[in-house]
Amino acid sequence: MSLPTSQDCILDHIAIAVKSISSTQKIYEDMGMIFSGVIEEVKEQKVLTAFAQIDENAHIELLEPTSSESTIHKFIEAKGEGIHHLCFKVLDVKKKTDELTQKGYKFIYPEPKIGAGGCLVNFMHPKSTGGVLIEISQRPVT
Repeated sequence: MSLPTSQDCILDHIAIAVKSISSTQKIYEDMGMIFSGVIEEVKEQKVLTAFAQIDENAHIELLEPTSSESTIHKFIEAKGEGIHHLCFKVLDVKKKTDELTQKGYKFIYPEPKIGAGGCLVNFMHPKSTGGVLIEISQRPVT
């Protein structure tokens, strides 16, 4: 059975907050996923990230805090390790942010920021999305 898909909003990754990337990635490797081998530091977010491909579009992203000031550290302290957010790839993150703001959704940042992999990102506030933190992401132009 084939399901219809939206061409302007595709699942990019499921982000999981973890205390240790090296300890946690084994779980997903045992399931057959392969991590890129690159652990990237996103200094502004105070996290390390590692990605494993799930299918032709989606990834698992492991997020390890590098500081007790990191939102990921605070998340783990409050809720424990686990799913942190869903990320959807969009063609134009600024345009999508404006469009969704006009529809009444709240965003964490007033303007998109640079995230992992040089992507332009913004986060929809969970208070306006039924409790789910949703990231929208635009791939860097190559």
